[in-house]
Amino acid sequence: MTNSFRSRLIDHKKLIGTMITLPNAATAEIIADCGFDWLFLDSEHAPLETPDILAILQAVGHRIPCVVRVPSCDEVPIKKVLDLGAQGIVVPLVNTAEQARDVVRFARYAPEGRRGIGLGRAQGYGARFQEYLASANDEVAVIVQAEHAEAVENIDEIVRVPGIDAVFLGPYDLSASLGKVGLFDDSTVTDAINRVTTSCLSANMPLGVFGVSARAVQPFLEQNYTLITVGTDTLFLGTAAKDALMHLR
Repeated sequence: MTNSFRSRLIDHKKLIGTMITLPNAATAEIIADCGFDWLFLDSEHAPLETPDILAILQAVGHRIPCVVRVPSCDEVPIKKVLDLGAQGIVVPLVNTAEQARDVVRFARYAPEGRRGIGLGRAQGYGARFQEYLASANDEVAVIVQAEHAEAVENIDEIVRVPGIDAVFLGPYDLSASLGKVGLFDDSTVTDAINRVTTSCLSANMPLGVFGVSARAVQPFLEQNYTLITVGTDTLFLGTAAKDALMHLR
């Protein structure tokens, strides 16, 4: 395996990224020059459709690893973004080991999985298909989100699924599933987060998390989370604009 995003991920290297939500390649180009280790392209909650993801990958995919959060735990969106050339996927609401096994099957070529064979951008539109086929299973990162009470219950089984490269904690949705929306200091929420953290670290499974600011993710860094997503393009844009205006008024 080369010094790919996936190799650094499974080696527990600290990888700091930010979330791209605007369907505009120019935004991604600006962010790509900031020095982040990777970009989190969100097609679950943000209005990023297939043409938008393609344009962003064409603009910056050769400069910075781009990982796409697909909208659901289904085969078609997974193989589609991988064929576009994404270096990995983040799959939301993976609540059981069986769902985790499905994700691996959809993301890996046979014999490790059953990823569909297609000629897309990742394979040089067919020109480099054999080369890509030989390396994809080693290079594509497969990340699942633990963001529901059911995932917490099943986390010990999820982390033992072969082919899962990291677990990405979703504290916002997790708190909502526990009936404690946004109450991150509530003991019910902290106990659930601690269970996910302990299970993953015990299994040597890399952990990721999103926070709106550096302050929000710092406690997770101190708990050996290594796949960090801080802020979003829209938050950075709005914050910088407000700060400039505040200093002038």
